[in-house]
Amino acid sequence: MSPVETAIRTRVDAGSGALIGYLPVGFPDLDTSIDAAVALVENGVDIVELGLPYSDPVMDGLVIQRATQTALKNGFTLKQGFKAVERIRDRVNAPLLVMTYWNPVIQYGVERFAADLENAGGAGLITPDLIPDEAGEWMSASDAHELDRVFLAAPSSSPARMRQAVESSRGFVYAVSTMGITGARADVDAAARSVIARLREAGATSACVGVGISTPEQVADVLTYADGAIVGSRLVSGLAEGGVPAVAAIAAELATGKD
Repeated sequence: MSPVETAIRTRVDAGSGALIGYLPVGFPDLDTSIDAAVALVENGVDIVELGLPYSDPVMDGLVIQRATQTALKNGFTLKQGFKAVERIRDRVNAPLLVMTYWNPVIQYGVERFAADLENAGGAGLITPDLIPDEAGEWMSASDAHELDRVFLAAPSSSPARMRQAVESSRGFVYAVSTMGITGARADVDAAARSVIARLREAGATSACVGVGISTPEQVADVLTYADGAIVGSRLVSGLAEGGVPAVAAIAAELATGKD
C-alpha cells in the first residue's frame, strides 16, 4: 500500500478513519504556510492536502479563493510548491498530497511535475478537474514515479464514472459531498452517504468525503460511513484570522471527531 493508503487503513483498523486537512501553499506567505501544515500534523491530522494556488479555481469557495489569490499576488510559483513539500516532509512524517488543477501541470510538463513531486517527498495528486478518460499521461507518469492519483466522484456521477474513479484512483477516491463549491456548511449533505455507498458498490476500498466539513461532530459523522474526512475552508479561515496557533487549535478540535 502507498503511504496514503497505509495512513487511512491504520485509522480505519483502529475503528475510526483518517482526518485530512487542506491548506494552500504560500498563504499568507510561504514560511507561514509551511508552519501551518506542520501544525496540522502535530495536532492530529493524518494526511495533509496542499493546494497549489491557481488563477481559475473553479471548485474552490470564497475563503480558499481569497487565500490562493493572496499567494499568487505574493509571487507564488510551482517551484515554491515543491520546496514547501520538501520542507514539510523534513519536519513531519505524514503523507503530503498536492491538490492542483490540471492546467499548471500541463504547463510545467507532466513528467517533470511527477519527477519533482516525487523528489520533494510528495505522495501524489488530487486533480479536481481531471477525469480518468483524459488522464492517460498522468496515469503513466504517476506509475513511473509511484505517486498516488486521487480522482473525484460526485452525486451526479454516473455508474460508469464511479467505476472509472475507483479503478483509476490510488490512495483514495475523493467523494464530493455536494454539487456546489467548497466551503464550510452547517450540515454536510446527505448526498455524501449516497456517493460513498455507490463507490463501495463500484469496488472502492478507500473513499473519503470532502466539501462542507467544518466541525468535529461532522468529522465523526462522516467517519461512520467513509474512510476519511477532508476539511479545508475551516482551516484556511483559521489561518487567515489567527495564524498558525489558530490552525493548530482547530486541527486539535477536529481530531476529537476521530475518537
